[in-house]
Amino acid sequence: MREVIFDTETTGLDPKTGDRMVEIGCIEMIGRVETGRTFHAFFNPERDMPPEAERVHGLSAAFLATKPRFAELVDEMLAFLGDAPLVAHNAGFDFGFLNNELERIGRAPISMDRMIDTVAIARKRHPGAKLSLDALCTRYGIDRSHRVKHGALLDAELLAQVYVELNGGRQIGLGLTDAANVDTAATTTANAPWHRPVGDRPRRDPRPHVASPEELERHTAFIASITNAIWTR
Repeated sequence: MREVIFDTETTGLDPKTGDRMVEIGCIEMIGRVETGRTFHAFFNPERDMPPEAERVHGLSAAFLATKPRFAELVDEMLAFLGDAPLVAHNAGFDFGFLNNELERIGRAPISMDRMIDTVAIARKRHPGAKLSLDALCTRYGIDRSHRVKHGALLDAELLAQVYVELNGGRQIGLGLTDAANVDTAATTTANAPWHRPVGDRPRRDPRPHVASPEELERHTAFIASITNAIWTR
């Protein structure tokens, strides 16, 4: 199954009060394995950048003023997203900004039915624990040392690893399957360390699970030696 993990950076917290999306980063996964395909873009928000937002992601109004407007890249972005489920951390926030940008230019919003929220998944798996992306990276041993500031593509890359762990880790690639299915899956997982085709596994002769005559004889003698057995009462 194809899924797209994505993250956004914005000028603030509420698109309904004029805040805009200024960056999006998307990672393609098939069968919960990254394919290497990405989509990444900065957008000119045509407004100022509040200092508190710039401290989070480091994107200044001067830097973004040289970038394309959302409408100029929307077709390329939507082509990458396709009809895949869209995975984000606190996904309602990212969907809100993405759909606000689409509505501003008269395009149809993306259905919320496609939304997969990793915060909701993490809350079920780890009730009461910290659920930030940083906290989940620490929990699962994912290296985030290069995450000095927030960045949409970097955060999407980290979230892709967290998403796999939230869904059972790399053992999800160890399903029992026939040779035909292994061949199909090999396009994305053949070189992965957790992937071992069924045909490559050593075969063992079945182990005997029936008692020998000698064992049966010893067992009968042992039962006969028990005095005042409960089954004779």
